[in-house]
Amino acid sequence: MNRGLLLRFENLVQLRGACWQLRALSSRKVCGAQWKPVQLSTHPVGSLLLHPQLWPKHRLISAALSQCRHLATKEDTKKKRKKIPLTRGEVEIKQKMTVEELAQAMGRDIDHIYEVLLYTDVNLDSVEPDSVLSEDHIKMIVQKSGMKYKSAKLKEEKERKNTDAVKRQVVDYPAVLTPRPPVVTILGHVDHGKTTLLDSLRKTQVASMEAGGITQHIGAFIVHMPSGEKITFLDTPGHAAFSAMRARGTNVTDIVILVVAAEDGVMQQTIESIQHAKNAGVPLILAINKCDKPEADPERVKKELLAHDVVCEDFGGDVQAVNISALKGENLMVLAEATVALAEMLELKADATGLVEGTIIESRKDRGKGPLTTAIIQRGTLRKGCVLVAGKTWAKVRFLFDENGKAVDAASPGIPVEIMGWKESPSAGDEILEVESEQRAQEVVAWRTYVEQQEKMKKDLEVIEAKQKEHRLEYEKQQQKLAHLTWRQRKAALYKANKHLMFSRPKERTEMDENTLSLIVKGDVDGSLEAILNILDSYDCEDECKLDIVYFGMGDISENDISLAEAFNGVILGFSVKASESIKKLADKKGIKIKLHNIIYKLIEDLKDELNSRLPPVVVETTIGEASVLDTFSVTVGKNKIPVAGCRVHKGLLDRRMKFKLVRNRNVIWKGCLSSLKHHKDDVQVIKTGMDCGLSLDKNLEFSIGDEIICYEEKEVQQTTSWDPGF
Repeated sequence: MNRGLLLRFENLVQLRGACWQLRALSSRKVCGAQWKPVQLSTHPVGSLLLHPQLWPKHRLISAALSQCRHLATKEDTKKKRKKIPLTRGEVEIKQKMTVEELAQAMGRDIDHIYEVLLYTDVNLDSVEPDSVLSEDHIKMIVQKSGMKYKSAKLKEEKERKNTDAVKRQVVDYPAVLTPRPPVVTILGHVDHGKTTLLDSLRKTQVASMEAGGITQHIGAFIVHMPSGEKITFLDTPGHAAFSAMRARGTNVTDIVILVVAAEDGVMQQTIESIQHAKNAGVPLILAINKCDKPEADPERVKKELLAHDVVCEDFGGDVQAVNISALKGENLMVLAEATVALAEMLELKADATGLVEGTIIESRKDRGKGPLTTAIIQRGTLRKGCVLVAGKTWAKVRFLFDENGKAVDAASPGIPVEIMGWKESPSAGDEILEVESEQRAQEVVAWRTYVEQQEKMKKDLEVIEAKQKEHRLEYEKQQQKLAHLTWRQRKAALYKANKHLMFSRPKERTEMDENTLSLIVKGDVDGSLEAILNILDSYDCEDECKLDIVYFGMGDISENDISLAEAFNGVILGFSVKASESIKKLADKKGIKIKLHNIIYKLIEDLKDELNSRLPPVVVETTIGEASVLDTFSVTVGKNKIPVAGCRVHKGLLDRRMKFKLVRNRNVIWKGCLSSLKHHKDDVQVIKTGMDCGLSLDKNLEFSIGDEIICYEEKEVQQTTSWDPGF
């Protein structure tokens, strides 16, 4: 009896030890692999369970094993809870939730949301993780997922206080106002001599330094007159691509000098310049240039301008006209005196005290100095240390430079100056305002960024709603077509029709269209970059080749540009920028094209050539010869009768190696090759004009008298884009 009890006690101890071993094995992790259960007959616990003496004690063994299982299951459950947070019960929803936010609130992945949207009227092509869903669609998604929804408690969003900087009120105290130099903008058609005129006034050689001899960004200079007066001149581009620059020049100017070549007369950009001056309400002075040429006709220029409401003093108007020769320096003092006289009549004065106000004329990036801007000061006096705001960036002025690159301590109203110290490059045409501190500048920039984001969100919502409305109508039509089906059949049909959309969402589309030209655009200054982008905006041949601007910015070509071009299989366009030898070698290694130009129309021509290379070639048919069918007969070859046409060549020649077509009543009824071509009884390769021949086709086709046989050659010709940039 004692021996039997001892045996049972030893077996239970062994069983308990084996249970602890099993527990250790179940919780053990070896390289993420799971242990495999062994057979009961080979495991100590299994052998005990199979032992006949322990069968009556199954309850004790079961209790021990259940305790062991309970301990292991509890530990695993904790781990599972940490890994997969499942949302059960109600889901808190709110208005304007994105796809990603809804997936997080439901505890599901984004793919689940897309799958549910297959059964709604939402267009999956326009849905991305950050797309905003309507309240109806949010509720529908939650319900179709087997969950309930409840509205989240809305936090009352306080109206954000407007912290923008504004101009000071106009002070009308004569004691505060001091005379300032006039700002004069030189406008006119390209190559009519605007920069040469400015050269003669400054006695410098600006035009010789311009690429191609044409101005491609705004230059601001001070000209000191012999009488002691100062005049600030803005030399604007006359090229068609730089319309926005000319508009900016007139917005900050007091007087416009309209330069017209005496031999060319009024041209397209001349008319546009007149319109800019009228829109800005700025008085004009007419400078008729190149009067030293024999074909010059100043009177014709004055008469042509009458059609555009520019009436010179000779015809009873108020516009001064001066005949000059900028190249030889003739009558330049007369033009300068006319400008000074008009400025005196305008009584130009400004407040040189208080916070600074101005306008950015040009913006660029310098490798050593960082972002630089050329600006005209309109109010206050700019000094080093001033905190400025322009657009969505700000600056603490570190240095000021004049037009010759010489450092200056201050800039008063009417004086052009280059400003160094900007955090980012502002856009040309932005208004400059001085603020009290850096903290205030950051508040202004934050407010302007917030306003822009709100406007963008509003526009995006309008576009999304319009697209969803259009798709909803299509969805309703589709539902009407499936109205005769049961709900199960309808559900299956919808899923089958839309399943492919879930696997081709915009965020997962990595393959670029072969007929797409991706561009990385780099420019020297903001104005020239703006001009290039405006030209690219006019591209209207998307059906031929899509144009995708991946990135644009200022500065020289960098490794980041090469990486972008490689990722998008794109081309780098550089205008008045450089690429180092290491960058060029890297581009050659990766097969990236870098196109650098200093003249804008050459850059556009190069771009058009690149577009042409992306277009598939077109097969063009060139007619080699023509023949008329005069008679028809058939020849027996074996058991088959082959139709033969007796023809006479009346134009060109028939070459058996080329392709042929059969024309009947002006309709082409066959194209292919000849099976035979004979002159009398001889096989020949070529039949010339005036000769008779017999021919048969590679297809068993009956001829008719009067048919035309045309011999032609197919050639692949490179297509050219139909895009016209306007110059």
